[in-house]
Amino acid sequence: MGVTGPTGPVMDRDEVDRALARLGAEHEAIETSLLALQDHAGRRLLEGADLTGVTKERWAATEAAITLLWTYFDAYAGALRTAREIRARRRWSSREDLAELTELLSGESVTLAGSATATANAPAPDGGPGRLTERYSLTTLVDRMNELYASSLDMVVAADAVWSALPARIDLLAAELQRTRQLAHSVGVRPGEHPAGDDLERITRTLTRLREEVVSDPLAFWKPAEGSSAPGGGRPDTTVYDREARALEDVRREIDAVLEVRKDAEVRIVRLRDLLSRADRTLAEARTARGEVLAKIAATEVPVVSGPPTVLQEQLATAAEYRRNAQWHRLSPLLESLEEKAEDELLRARESLTAVTAPLAIRAELRGRLDAYKAKVARHGLAEDPELVEKYEKARRMLWSAPCDLRVAEQAVLRYQHAAADLLGGAARVPGQGGSEDHRGAGA
Repeated sequence: MGVTGPTGPVMDRDEVDRALARLGAEHEAIETSLLALQDHAGRRLLEGADLTGVTKERWAATEAAITLLWTYFDAYAGALRTAREIRARRRWSSREDLAELTELLSGESVTLAGSATATANAPAPDGGPGRLTERYSLTTLVDRMNELYASSLDMVVAADAVWSALPARIDLLAAELQRTRQLAHSVGVRPGEHPAGDDLERITRTLTRLREEVVSDPLAFWKPAEGSSAPGGGRPDTTVYDREARALEDVRREIDAVLEVRKDAEVRIVRLRDLLSRADRTLAEARTARGEVLAKIAATEVPVVSGPPTVLQEQLATAAEYRRNAQWHRLSPLLESLEEKAEDELLRARESLTAVTAPLAIRAELRGRLDAYKAKVARHGLAEDPELVEKYEKARRMLWSAPCDLRVAEQAVLRYQHAAADLLGGAARVPGQGGSEDHRGAGA
C-alpha cells in the first residue's frame, strides 16, 4: 500500500484484484441463494395461501425482508459492477483509480433510501432513529443480507415442513376414520347410541379443524430445535394429530371387539345357557340334599339354599333378542357381563351344595373311622371283647340311625377308640395323641 485516502491506506492493484475476486464470489453465492429462495416451494405456497395467526404476521415481515434483500443485492451488484468498470479502464490503474476503488470496496460507498429499511421492519444499522438515507460498506451489506436471508429461509422452511408433513398424514387418518365409521355403522355403533360412535364424531370434528388450522397457520404447529441456529431447525408439532390417532385406534379396537361378538355370539350364548343350567341343577341337588340332611342329621344347622336368580335368565333372553336384531354393540357388553355373572352363579351353587352336604360328609368320615378301628381290633384278636362290642354297637346305632346326632355320635366313636387303645396295651393311640401305631390304624 502507498498513499493514504479517506478510508485509510489505498489498496494496490493486487489487493484490489483480490478484493474484487472475493466480492464477486460472494455476489454469485448470494445470487444463487436468493434465486433458490425465490423458487422455494414453501415461499410460493405462502404467497398464495390465505394465512392466519402467527404465520400471517411472520410472512408479512418475511415478504418485506425478501424485498429488502433484493434491494440490498441490487445495490451490492451495482457497486461491484462500478468497481469492475473502474478497474477495467487501464491495465495498470492510476493512483486516482486505486483511491476510488479503495473507497468503493472498503468504505461506506453504497447509499440506500432509509424507507427501504423501514419497509422491511428492519432496525437501523446503528440502532438509532431511521434516516432519509443509509450508507453501507459492501462488507456490511453482505452481513445484512446474510441475516435477512437466514431469518427468511427459516420461516419458509418451517412452514413448508409443516405443510409437507401434517396435511398428508391428517388426510390418511381421515380416510382411516371414514372406513372405521362405515364399519361402526354396519355393527350399529352410532353417535348417541354407543360411546365409540360419539368418539368417532369428536375425532372427525377435531381432524377437520386441525387440517384447516395447519393449512392457514402452519407455524403454530412448528417446534424449533433448542440451541439450533440453522434455518429450519426443528420439527412439526404432531401432538394433536398423535392424540387423535391413538383415540381412533382405541375406537377401532372396540369395533373389532363388537365384530368378534357378531362372529361367535351364538356359541357364547349357548355356553351361557349351559352354565346357568348347570348352576340350576346344582342348586336343585343342594335343595334335595338339604331335605335329606334335615331328615338324617339332628342338632345341626343346615344353610338355606336360595333359588336360581331369574334376572340372569332375563338378561340371557335379552342377549338372544339383541343377536336376532343384529344389535351387536349392545350385545357385546351384555355378554361380557353375563359370562362373569354366570361363572359366579355356578361357583355359588357348588359352594351351597358343599355347605349343605357337609354334615353327611362328617357322618361318613365317622363311619369310616369306626369301621377302621374295628378292623384293627379284629387283627389283634379282640373283636369279641364284650366291652368293645358294646361300645361299637352303641356308636354304630347312633351313626346308622336317623336322625343322627353328630356330636353324640362322635363322642361314642371316641369312647370306642379309647377302649380299643386300652385293650391293646397302649400300642394304638387315639388320633391327636401322637402314637405312630394310631396313624397306621387310622390309615387302615
